[in-house]
Amino acid sequence: MMGRNQIGDETVTSNSQQTSTDQSTLLYVFLQNKPKCDKWKQHGITVAGGNEQGSGSNQLSLPHGIYIDDDDKSILIADTGNHRIVEWKYNAKEGQTIAGGNNGPGNSLNQLNFPSDVTVDKEKNAIIICDYENRRIIRWFRQSQTTPQILIYSIACGGVTIDKDGSIYASDWNKNAVTRWKEGDRYETIIAGGNGQGNHSNQLYRPIQIFVDEDYAVYVADTLNQRIMKWNKDAKEGIVVAGGNGCANRLDQFSGPYAVIVDNLGQIIIADFDNHRVMKWHEGDTQGSIVVGENGGGEKADQLYRPMGLSFDIEGNLYVVDYGNHRIQKYELCTK
Repeated sequence: MMGRNQIGDETVTSNSQQTSTDQSTLLYVFLQNKPKCDKWKQHGITVAGGNEQGSGSNQLSLPHGIYIDDDDKSILIADTGNHRIVEWKYNAKEGQTIAGGNNGPGNSLNQLNFPSDVTVDKEKNAIIICDYENRRIIRWFRQSQTTPQILIYSIACGGVTIDKDGSIYASDWNKNAVTRWKEGDRYETIIAGGNGQGNHSNQLYRPIQIFVDEDYAVYVADTLNQRIMKWNKDAKEGIVVAGGNGCANRLDQFSGPYAVIVDNLGQIIIADFDNHRVMKWHEGDTQGSIVVGENGGGEKADQLYRPMGLSFDIEGNLYVVDYGNHRIQKYELCTK
């Protein structure tokens, strides 16, 4: 599994007119008009997988990253253990493979090997994939016979997203950095970390998933430092906005923060992997609160088992990649 075996050897205990191509800006634009509600229902609804671990069309295997398509509410999932990206249409009972899944893992252009995250470039009608074991980021065109393109080589990518200008941001597990790549660039640019492994303000230690807001601030799940870092645009160092108090289960601690997203209320939502919970912080808080997962690890509707990824839909509902249960859980936004 990615948390303990697959990525590294460490035990880890990502009303203005919408012009963005990335999930973060879609969320920001929409939620400005939503009720200011900061809670979600505690019982999740399984919207993909949940039929035991497997490779069938109604199954998932160790899913990691997720993207919710604003246009039709379909769910794109990095179905990591099956080496494929699957799309589950709204209310569908099974998914469809849209990338990879061709004779298992491999490094051909029509194959993937342990894909860890996925996002969508709507302008180019393509999906962008962290193809982790192949050490590349690949662009896979949708509804097209165009050959997939490798955008970035030699990167141990844990998380990927796109800003409102179409620039691609990716975490690099081995370089302990977050990089940005613009169309036409020959090389990517380091925008966070990249100063060796460590816990100083200019360092990261095994960053996984990332989130870019409308001001180009980058939030990083700095996983083995047990913290969430925020790097403002052009900053030379980041600030700790959650965690950083050791590896445990207190409300000011994490045990493997794998994913982070932020809404327009300033709520920083974190997947706390080995604590089987999703946490919520505001910048400046000394501790967080539990959003979902108060009942310990398990497979019930009010439980999670090693949450790995996070996303919102256009209505503000929260989606959690429930890695250990091989399913995607939807938590409906409360109404006030």
